[in-house]
Amino acid sequence: VQLQASGGGLVQAGGSLSLSCAASGSVLGITVMGWYRQAPGKQRELVATISSDGGKAYSNSVQGRNPISRDHAKGTVYLEMDALRPEDTAVYYCYAAAYSTGWSHYWGQGTQVTVSS
Repeated sequence: VQLQASGGGLVQAGGSLSLSCAASGSVLGITVMGWYRQAPGKQRELVATISSDGGKAYSNSVQGRNPISRDHAKGTVYLEMDALRPEDTAVYYCYAAAYSTGWSHYWGQGTQVTVSS
């Protein structure tokens, strides 16, 4: 499975941003897709994930602000971010997990999101 993210860039505080991530390869086995982020000097953390049955998980920092959606037919996951804050500045990584005989985890290349105050 390969993951190609697009979107990101520079945005002012309070603004919005859209990220998308397209999976290719053996996409039929993908169960979960989502986003993680890593700010400078910090560990990578969950932003949001969505599973094949529509179940969603959000980190406390983005709860209620950043809805995630997924197009199963296209193998694409989206993150619509609003009310951005400077602390949202990070490299955002697309993530996918697939299960066959065990779990396999995949990461995209990362896309920079910078929120200016």
